[in-house]
Amino acid sequence: MMHYPPAGNVCRAICLVLLAIAFGIPCATAITLTPGSTAITTISQGDPVYIQGIATGHPQVGLQIWFIGYNFVKVSTVQVNNDNTYEYELQKSDTANLAAGEYVVLIQHPMENGRFDVVYDASSGMVTNVQTSKPIFQIAGSGSLQSTGAVTALMNAIGSQNIDDTFAIVTFYVSQPATTINPIGDLQQGENITINGTTNLAAGDNLMVSVTSASFTPTPKTESSGVSGAGGMVTVMPGSGGQNTWSFTADTSTFAPGDYLVTVSGVLQPVTASARFTVRCSGAGDTCSVPGLASPDVTAAVTGVTLNSTTGVQVTPTGPATTVLPATTQSAPVPAAVCLAGVAALLLLRRRT
Repeated sequence: MMHYPPAGNVCRAICLVLLAIAFGIPCATAITLTPGSTAITTISQGDPVYIQGIATGHPQVGLQIWFIGYNFVKVSTVQVNNDNTYEYELQKSDTANLAAGEYVVLIQHPMENGRFDVVYDASSGMVTNVQTSKPIFQIAGSGSLQSTGAVTALMNAIGSQNIDDTFAIVTFYVSQPATTINPIGDLQQGENITINGTTNLAAGDNLMVSVTSASFTPTPKTESSGVSGAGGMVTVMPGSGGQNTWSFTADTSTFAPGDYLVTVSGVLQPVTASARFTVRCSGAGDTCSVPGLASPDVTAAVTGVTLNSTTGVQVTPTGPATTVLPATTQSAPVPAAVCLAGVAALLLLRRRT
């Protein structure tokens, strides 16, 4: 009598497999920014961003974070660690749907009185002076200031002589995910090829690079099929001027001469680019080495074919020998439904025994 594992064990095994797959999926790499830095940083939509720094005095109420852009404002707080450091994360969901443009993160410190004297009223969309209980300006909703105007007004409000709060800011730009492929040119068969380009994806993000033959056509058996290429995943490296870099290397010694298509696509972000290049013959004159063939001089010729239902197919080559292939009868294929029914019946019988 056969014993089968309990259903609970099977479910647990499936869950473990799914968790292993989930942990194997690469995550987008976050960009870390420090308030007060003057460096120009560009991120792509969907890139997480960490804001890190030091807040002296260890304020008990934490720090107030103002995230401001065109038609966008988000205000929240973050606690300060025991060593006076802090970290605030703009998650992928925060940046995925942002419009392209400039964004400012302002970090507000409550200073000596231990409270924020300039606050955001989410119900009205107003920035308010806590000391006077009077509104200062509209930052969200109808009639609100936009982008740089809102940031300037907020900086003036917190920097007022009657307010003891202080602040630091960091600026970055958001753009749609994009990547480019640098020109490749023609290559001689056997050369190492380095394909590279730029992208605004964060350093540490992954791209898939695929090199495939662009000239695949049905060919005789004595010729190479022309199916050759390479592929793999590359990691985005830090660049400059808001553009990071990537690079992929392949050996063309196994490439059949012809045209090739390079495709680069994001693993997590919707970004793609393509380019073409040509592999030329490496042999003398018009002679090309064809990968996959044991000998480039293989030839064949058929002078006559006779069909006979009894004796089979008789082929007469150019040589004196005659080859007769015996007649064969192909069995009718068993329907898939019959196979599945048989397997199901077998399993049922085993369960009952």
